[in-house]
Amino acid sequence: MKGFFPKSLALAMVVFIFLASSGLSLAQSQPQNKATTKININTATVAELQTLPRIGPKVAQRIIDYRTKNGPFKKAEDLMKVRGIGEKIFNQIKDSITVGENK
Repeated sequence: MKGFFPKSLALAMVVFIFLASSGLSLAQSQPQNKATTKININTATVAELQTLPRIGPKVAQRIIDYRTKNGPFKKAEDLMKVRGIGEKIFNQIKDSITVGENK
């Protein structure tokens, strides 16, 4: 039993090095909380809007308030009219949003 602990430690280190070199990480194995399908900014709830990167509860509520006051967004770029959403944030979320079907 004397050699068991060092052998176990060595085996654990080999497994760790293998996983680290293969590019796997615990973060990659966890499900992502951010949107994987497009969010319709004309119908989304506060909770749905918060699945977008960099959109917290306050900005999500501002989006809803804006569309309530001004009507539906005609194009995705109109989202930049909402306080707190500039070009930088818009560019990070533009591929994750839609204004609905164009008819």
